[in-house]
This record gives sequence, C-alpha cells and structure tokens, in this order.
Amino acid sequence: MLAGIAIIAYGFFVRNKPSFGWRFNEGWKIKGDSEPSESYLESMKFSGFVAVILGTFLLLGGLLSLWTALAS
Repeated sequence: MLAGIAIIAYGFFVRNKPSFGWRFNEGWKIKGDSEPSESYLESMKFSGFVAVILGTFLLLGGLLSLWTALAS
C-alpha cells in the first residue's frame, strides 16, 4: 500500500512539474541555457498519468488484500 501511495504522489508531481528532472537527466548534456522540448514535457506528463494509474491499482490491491485478511 505504501508503494502505491508513493507512486501516486510521484505521478502527480511529474504531471504538475514535468520539467523538474530534465536538468539532471538531459540538461547537463547541452551547453548553455536550454529548455526541455514539448515532446519531452508531454511524455513526462503521460508517464505521470501512467504512474497514477499504476499506483491506484497497487493501492487498491493492497486495500483489498488487507480487507480480505481482516475478514477471514
């Protein structure tokens, strides 16, 4: 369940600030000031969306497992 919550939080962070990790991942390869491309930003937003969906499934699976363990 904690992994699901962490992945959901990461997904929302990436959706809201898609250029945050760009300097660490790609920005150091380019001389001078540069900004991430639109395609990079869109792909990061998409990966954030996928992370939210995956985290939701993990969280729901953990809750279901906990509920079935408590019910028996």
